[in-house]
Amino acid sequence: MNIVSFKEKSGQPKYKQIVNSIEKAIANNVLKKGDKLPSLNIIRDTHKVSRDTVLNAFNELKNRGIIHSIVGKGYYVLNENVEVSKKIFLLFDELNSFKEDLYAAFLENLSKEVEVDIYFHHFNSSIFNKLIDDNLGKYTHYIIMPANINNASFSINKLPKEKVFILDQTNNKLKKYASIYQNFENDIHKGLFTALHKIRKYNKLILVFSSTKQPLGIKLGFINFCSQYNIESEILNSLKDNTTEKGDVYITLEDKDLIKVIKKIKENKLVISKDVGIISYNDTLLKEVVENGITTISTDFNYMGKRLAQMILDDERIVIENPSKLIFRKSI
Repeated sequence: MNIVSFKEKSGQPKYKQIVNSIEKAIANNVLKKGDKLPSLNIIRDTHKVSRDTVLNAFNELKNRGIIHSIVGKGYYVLNENVEVSKKIFLLFDELNSFKEDLYAAFLENLSKEVEVDIYFHHFNSSIFNKLIDDNLGKYTHYIIMPANINNASFSINKLPKEKVFILDQTNNKLKKYASIYQNFENDIHKGLFTALHKIRKYNKLILVFSSTKQPLGIKLGFINFCSQYNIESEILNSLKDNTTEKGDVYITLEDKDLIKVIKKIKENKLVISKDVGIISYNDTLLKEVVENGITTISTDFNYMGKRLAQMILDDERIVIENPSKLIFRKSI
């Protein structure tokens, strides 16, 4: 089956004419999902073009998710939607309420010609590395949330630099890539300074921090703030053996720890804001209403998603620090 044709005086590169021919065959139902394409060598020999020309055409279609290759067998139609111009590999650490806001804002601001596949590594370096390795060469763009994965740059460096966008957390090894990120060390310091007049009415500032999941910058910013303003402080890995006392103010990074703190306060017959303060990280609708409102330090996840979509559509290779602020409510 000869599905490729050329127009010598079209002014269009030959690889692009191969792409257009295959797209036309799919659109006209000449080729359907699962059908095998003519081999690189057959198209090369039939039309007297270079093998690289055919390979470039196949790689473009492959990156857009229109075709895929099976080692030792050839290329097959994977997707009949030939309108897809960009196919995105999106790797999150985990999905929670505020990441859902980011994801929704991202999708909402993309065009219909963009297709997104989302994956999760759950802070597991083996899963992280495997997901990247298994998807090399399959997408036009790779958006990666590396979290605190050790040596994340090792796998990311396997990808073409111009196709990579780093999301949420970055580090010195990833600074060569386009990114939109949170400055965790600066954000918590700035947020706590805004609340300093409230914090001073308490005896001790307590950060509940898990080193396996949380950005190190939060811990460093907390330590610097407490040292700079002479605030008595403590860092807890867990609330399991903690005794909540009057005069404590907690900073929780996980929603489950926020619930545990509220539960402990009530068990000890203490009153939020009067006896014990709470500051939570990452704002959600729930935190607006729980216990008459929980004070939060939060980046703008909606803006992050919207701005990321703009970067993809406009092909911007820039580094952006996402804005953050403290939202006062009745918990301190």
